[in-house]
Amino acid sequence: MKSLAILGSTGSIGTQALDVVSRNSERFSVRALSAGGAQPELLARQAAEYGVEVVSISDESHVPALRDALSAAGSRAQVLAGPTAAAEVAALGADIVLNGITGSVGLGPTLAALEAGSTLALANKESLVVGGGLVKAAQQREDQIVPVDSEHSAMAQSLRGGKRSEVTKFILTASGGPFRGKTRAELEDVTPEQALAHPTWSMGPVVTINSSTLMNKGLELIEAHLLFDVPTDDIQVVVHPQSVIHSMIEFRDGCTMAQASPPDMRLPIALALSWPDRVESGAVHVDWTQANMWTFEPLDEDTFPAVSLARAAAKASATHPAVYNAANEECVGAFLAGKIKYLDIVTTVERVLADHEGIMQGLTLESVLEVETWARKRAHEILAGN
Repeated sequence: MKSLAILGSTGSIGTQALDVVSRNSERFSVRALSAGGAQPELLARQAAEYGVEVVSISDESHVPALRDALSAAGSRAQVLAGPTAAAEVAALGADIVLNGITGSVGLGPTLAALEAGSTLALANKESLVVGGGLVKAAQQREDQIVPVDSEHSAMAQSLRGGKRSEVTKFILTASGGPFRGKTRAELEDVTPEQALAHPTWSMGPVVTINSSTLMNKGLELIEAHLLFDVPTDDIQVVVHPQSVIHSMIEFRDGCTMAQASPPDMRLPIALALSWPDRVESGAVHVDWTQANMWTFEPLDEDTFPAVSLARAAAKASATHPAVYNAANEECVGAFLAGKIKYLDIVTTVERVLADHEGIMQGLTLESVLEVETWARKRAHEILAGN
């Protein structure tokens, strides 16, 4: 039986991971849970149901409510709190650490899990994007990081179809988001409500906005580049609105391997927890008795320049991807708060990237955090007209 630590347990990835655990209780035990703290009752119910030893929250102000909720639920779990609490949970030495935290705050826990020797089921793409060199240096074995993102899981599965030396192209699929087919002019007055209405996936607000701008696909391109050690020019983004083909691998003989399944994150989560084996995920299957139509379109990079920006950032320096991510997080927050227009998100990120000189070598966690702080500050300066 494998022990698990689940970071972000009250979020979308975390709750679906616990559903997978419930379906495979003979294979997995949950040792620790980590969350932000805004949902203490849910976290306490999870702790009690799965008999966890440790729970952590990043927001210390929720500790009294969490302790009360744990007592009411009948859980005697130890409580950790504070900005480093998730990293403390990741460092406990569980067999598998699922990092389902949103944002670059996931970097510390990612490094802690790798340094502890745990297998890292990585849903927090930002930690790899922000600290790629640090993450790769902390990795102790080739199979220690298993991707949870459906696209990267699809690539990992498709790579089983041949030798790595036979691969000619990684094909990253994108749903196109809610504004597929729109022109740039038609996006001028997009509201947060419109941008949050994703046609395929149910996700948190930041990821959903990123999907609408295709910043999310830019982050995934950088993640694929780092995960699979593939040049960014060998990664092609293709729009596939049905979101059934999650990504593909093209081989030198002309064969393309694709992984297909209805859009349900429980499948890549289950596979990441059990890799390389397969277990019951609870995900629905493709209904082959019904007619299906899967379409593919080229990416309109004029309307959605985020992917091109990501490709350029990955080539520019070790810290440009961190700037790409940090500036975007600030802009998304400003857009959701109604402070900026929709198109300001990507244009501001582009300006911040242009102002960054970059660090080519000697990367440390401190230098990454300094770059992030600079990028966030510069984004706000630009949005304020400075």
